[in-house]
Amino acid sequence: MSNPDRLPHVVIVGGGFAGLWATRALARDAVRITLVDRGNHHLFQPLLYQVATAGLSAPDIAAPLRHILRGQRNVEVRLAEVHGIDRTSKTLTLADGDTLDYDTLVLASGATHAYFGNDQWAAHAPGLKTLDDALRLRRKLLLAFERAEAETDPARCAAWLSFAIVGGGPTGVELAGTLAEIARHTLRSEFRNIDPALARVRLIEAGPRVLSSFPDDLSERARRQLEKLGVEVLTGTPVGDIDAEGFRLGDTHVPARTIVWAAGVAASPLGALLDTPRDRAGRVQVEPDLRVPGLPDVFVAGDLASVQCDGRPVPGVAPAAKQMGRHVAGAIRARLRGEPTRPFVYRDFGNLATIGRMAAVVHLGRLKLSGVVAWWFWLIAHVFFLIGFRNRVVVLLNWTWAYWSYQRAARIIFGPPDDVASRAPEADTHAAEHAGPRTDARADRRFG
Repeated sequence: MSNPDRLPHVVIVGGGFAGLWATRALARDAVRITLVDRGNHHLFQPLLYQVATAGLSAPDIAAPLRHILRGQRNVEVRLAEVHGIDRTSKTLTLADGDTLDYDTLVLASGATHAYFGNDQWAAHAPGLKTLDDALRLRRKLLLAFERAEAETDPARCAAWLSFAIVGGGPTGVELAGTLAEIARHTLRSEFRNIDPALARVRLIEAGPRVLSSFPDDLSERARRQLEKLGVEVLTGTPVGDIDAEGFRLGDTHVPARTIVWAAGVAASPLGALLDTPRDRAGRVQVEPDLRVPGLPDVFVAGDLASVQCDGRPVPGVAPAAKQMGRHVAGAIRARLRGEPTRPFVYRDFGNLATIGRMAAVVHLGRLKLSGVVAWWFWLIAHVFFLIGFRNRVVVLLNWTWAYWSYQRAARIIFGPPDDVASRAPEADTHAAEHAGPRTDARADRRFG
């Protein structure tokens, strides 16, 4: 039997879709794999908004990486954060000072929030990329109704019941639709001093329409479905400023104590450690086979990679990340055999987005669906692609209960509520559901 220490060492940074799919694709190869992630779990990010809106709990859409890979004997999971890359010595420096040598390096550390040069908005308009983000946002959304219930000034009460979602992509659309349902159905009859149904939910998109990656007619159907739920859809005007009291739209300051950022993403800062060309979003510009130019032993996959297929950029979505992960594994296998690598080819299986109860849009090639049929398609697809039988069963049971009762099972606010207004987001702790920060593939609803 060969000595494992003498096998080629593949270090994969990031346990999201790209990193995990690359790791599993190399299960039968004669390599030694170290999967490095600063969180201990893989996150199914397309359902992250369900955790933020109390429909699901954190463990329902995440699974420990060690459990997922428990039967793969050629992989070791390392809970760590990469702080440095030495391209000459082929060494990674970790946050705790340890180092990792590699023969082949795969960077798949995902994406983070981008505020288009207005980073000061982050304190007032949190984004949604990790479980930590989702749990903080859930706390913020639920506490807004509690603050309104205790407020005696009508203007301040209205500000607490004013919600704004900035960004009309899938995440923004799904958050807006779900929040409107919570206000009008889930919380009905639970408060004594306020009517939650009077909450105003605004979805703000700087472009001319929501869901710009969908065909125009499906985008318009999504808009109508949102408005039917009570969401105010505002397009064509970007947000000018955001502060603790609200946001500015054009020349008007709109009071709103709860603002969610779903408008922009940027690649993980890890790409900057390579000191190679990157695009405007910070993604590493890679060769067609996903190798870094000038670094034949370094691959980049997922949201961190900037690559084109058929003259069009590959979108930063979960199916693309999965395909990149599998492609990188094949490229590593080819290099070990002394064979040439092939360019990455992205297969677009379509777009999915849910708007609310019995409302969704689906675009699969020439097939366009909206309404009830699209909603069932969206539901089945997301349950199918969840990792783990337990997660599939729990999510399906939770959704069934929510459908019949309008109730959301995870409406628990962690931590003492009296100190929320003064606490910085990073100071928040999440008690039983805390799972550690991590980035992952973006939640655009692509099917694949």
